[in-house]
Amino acid sequence: MDDGQSYQMPRPRHCLGRRAGVWAEADVPSGWAKVEETILNTVVTWVDVRERLPRSGTPVAAAITGRYPADSGTEPDTGLGEEFWLVRPMYFTTLHWSEDGAEHRDCFVDSDGVVRLPHGLGSAETVTHWAELPTLPGGMTHVVLGEDVAAALHDVWGAGPLN
Repeated sequence: MDDGQSYQMPRPRHCLGRRAGVWAEADVPSGWAKVEETILNTVVTWVDVRERLPRSGTPVAAAITGRYPADSGTEPDTGLGEEFWLVRPMYFTTLHWSEDGAEHRDCFVDSDGVVRLPHGLGSAETVTHWAELPTLPGGMTHVVLGEDVAAALHDVWGAGPLN
């Protein structure tokens, strides 16, 4: 039965550049998430990392370029994989210590702790541009933590979340 709603599988990390499939409710496997469509009218201002870096601690959308690892069967002559340029949420920091104890300065860090440097610096994957992320719904902040979360959600949902 087609109820006019869309459902989507959570996207694995290795499929960041691929479009996920959309199905009718009758075809939705257990554990998949219902996708609510929201139309956002917004303007994104991209900043070239060669011109300016964000303030330390700023969450950003980062345009990253590099190459996927070589696929042994498809590109035996070059040893290089497919080139990419994609957008990921990250934060910028002037000082970051990675799990192996390495010190990184003026870098972008993703949610997995992967460090990427601004384009032009020695790194296999670099950030070419960045844009500030939008604030959370109904507020002027990017982060709400702890016991303040319930109040913030109540403010945007009213009596409670829509099920």
